[in-house]
Amino acid sequence: MSCPRCGFHHNCICHVEPQLSCNARFILLTHPKECHKDTNTGVLLERTLPHCQRYLWDRVNPPQALLQQLSDSQFQPWLLFPSDEQHPASPFQPTPGTIPLFVILDATWQEARKMVRKSPWLAALPRLALAPQHTSAYQLRRNQQAGNLCTCEAGIALLELLAEPQQATQLHRYFTAFSDVFHADKSGHTKQ
Repeated sequence: MSCPRCGFHHNCICHVEPQLSCNARFILLTHPKECHKDTNTGVLLERTLPHCQRYLWDRVNPPQALLQQLSDSQFQPWLLFPSDEQHPASPFQPTPGTIPLFVILDATWQEARKMVRKSPWLAALPRLALAPQHTSAYQLRRNQQAGNLCTCEAGIALLELLAEPQQATQLHRYFTAFSDVFHADKSGHTKQ
């Protein structure tokens, strides 16, 4: 029987799940193909960050609640996505009196590019590009490109950007526990 929270059969990691605090808000805009993948690390952000919300991306019908949040003057929205010639990245400078609202595309890189390309409202958001300090430790999917981070690692990098090193460290430990037990659990072994 698998754990109803973490989903692992033999290696429950709920005992290492931190409860984080952060003044920023995190939005996971999830591609439909990503929803039920057991390798999805967005769930780690959703479980640990109190102000993390998940919305399902739809090309034709964008989530209205998300559009309302993006237009709410109390928030300063940022799309976490690499810049290009038409959409340069902005340096992160919080506007006093607003709450940073980070939109993280919870998808493969190919799916994420499609989401931005097919959603003008998304492409119009100010872009924030991360300059990762470390290479990705994510090894649960094939064909990962150098310099790319998984969803949870992007959340860790955002916490570091927000000068929340303790929160980032706790989330990194949780991500490491998830990664370490994943293969052992799927093959029916207990992680030693």
